[in-house]
Amino acid sequence: MAPTGRAALLAALGSLPVGIWEPSWTGVLAVNAPLALACACDYALAAPVRRLRLTRSGDTSTRLGETADVTLTVINPSNRPLRARLRDAWPPSSWLPGGEVTASRHHLTVPPGERRRVTTRLRPTRRGDRQADKVTIRSYGPLGLFARQGSHKVPWTVRVLPPFTSRKHLPSKLARLRELDGRTSVLTRGEGTEFDSLREYIPGDDTRSIDWRATARQSSVAVRTWRPERDRHILLVLDTGRTSAGRVGDAPRLDASMDAALLLAALASRAGDRVDLLAYDRRVRALVQGRSAGDVLPSLVNAMATLEPELIETDARGLTATALRTASRRTLIVLLTSLDAAPVEQGLLPVLSRLTQRHTVLVASVADPHIARMATSRGSTEAVYDAAAAAQAQTDRHRTAEQLRRHGVTVVDATPDDLAPALADAYLALKAAGRL
Repeated sequence: MAPTGRAALLAALGSLPVGIWEPSWTGVLAVNAPLALACACDYALAAPVRRLRLTRSGDTSTRLGETADVTLTVINPSNRPLRARLRDAWPPSSWLPGGEVTASRHHLTVPPGERRRVTTRLRPTRRGDRQADKVTIRSYGPLGLFARQGSHKVPWTVRVLPPFTSRKHLPSKLARLRELDGRTSVLTRGEGTEFDSLREYIPGDDTRSIDWRATARQSSVAVRTWRPERDRHILLVLDTGRTSAGRVGDAPRLDASMDAALLLAALASRAGDRVDLLAYDRRVRALVQGRSAGDVLPSLVNAMATLEPELIETDARGLTATALRTASRRTLIVLLTSLDAAPVEQGLLPVLSRLTQRHTVLVASVADPHIARMATSRGSTEAVYDAAAAAQAQTDRHRTAEQLRRHGVTVVDATPDDLAPALADAYLALKAAGRL
C-alpha cells in the first residue's frame, strides 16, 4: 500500500529532516512544487504564537522539600487552532535533578477563541524566591512538519520557606511548658515566677511556699503555687557571616540555626513571651519586631526564607550595638553563631560584657557530627591522624564554650538534629530558674 498523508510527504522530501524549523525552499521546490505548497500551507495554518495571551495562578509559597503547583492559562485569540508544545522554564533549583524534563514540558491543543490550562509542579531544592523564566511555545501546522516558535514573559514568584523539621519536638516541649506554667501538678518557684493559686499542702512541698495567713483561715495547710512570668522578651540573633556558610551534612549551618530558632519561637510564643528576630553580619539582613503570638511564626519563616550566608566576617561590635538597640528592656538574647575560637575570641568576647550586664545571653552553635565520628575512628594510620585532629578540634571548641560560660553565658553546642530540642530545653531551664 502506498504511503499517505504525512508519511507520503516525508517520503517525497527524502533527506529533509522531520520537524525542520527553517526550511530551504529552494530544496523543497526542486523536489516537488505541489509538495512545497503543501508545506507552506502547513506552516501558514499554524496558530500565531505572539498573539497568544498567557496568565498564571497557583501557589505562591511552599516549604522546602514540598511541592508547589503553578497553573499557566493559554488563551488563543486567533481563528486557527493551536497545536503546541510548551516549555515553562524555571531556575534549575526549582525541582529535583532531572525533574525539569518532565515537569516543565507540556502538549496542548487550544481551539480558536478558547483557553486551556497546564500545571507545572515545582519541587524546590533550595530556600528563597524562585522566579519564573520565559514560556516558550512551538505552534505546529496540521501536518506537524513546520512550526512557529516564540516566547512570552509571564512573571510569577514562588517563595520557598524553611522546612521547620524540628516541629516534631514541639508537643513534648509544650508538655514540659505546661508543667512549668502551673497547669499540671508540677509547679516551680524562683525569683522570676509569679503567684498563681493556693492548694492543699502535700508532703514534700517546699515549706517556704506555705501561706500561713490562708492556713489560719482554714483547717488544712495551704501552699502557694507559682508559675513562670509571662510577657518576657526573646531576641533571636542569627549570625549570617562566613561561619554560617560551613556545610554540615547536606545543608549550611545557617539552616540548622534557623530550624532551632523556629522551634524556640513557637515554644516561647506559646509561653506568652514576645519573640523578635535579628539577622546580621555587617548589616541587618532581616528584622522582625512587635508581632503578635499568632503572627510571629509566619513572620519569622517568611523573613528567613531569603536569608543566605554571606562570605564576610561578622562585625561583632555592630551586631552587639544593633542587638542593644533592638532590646530596649531586659531580654533573653539567643545568639546562633559559631564556636570557632578565632571569631569568638577576637570578635565576640571583647564586646560580650555590653550584652551580659543588662541581658541574659544564650549562645547556640551547630556542631559537626562528622568530627565526633572521626574522633572515634581507629584501625589505620590515616584513621589515627583523623582522630587526633578531631580531638584537637573538640578541645578547642570546649575551651571556647568554657570561656563564654565564665562570662555568664549559657552555651548550647549540639549537632543539627539535636540543636533545636537542646535549645528549647535550655530556654525551659532558664524559665524554670526564673532567669528570664
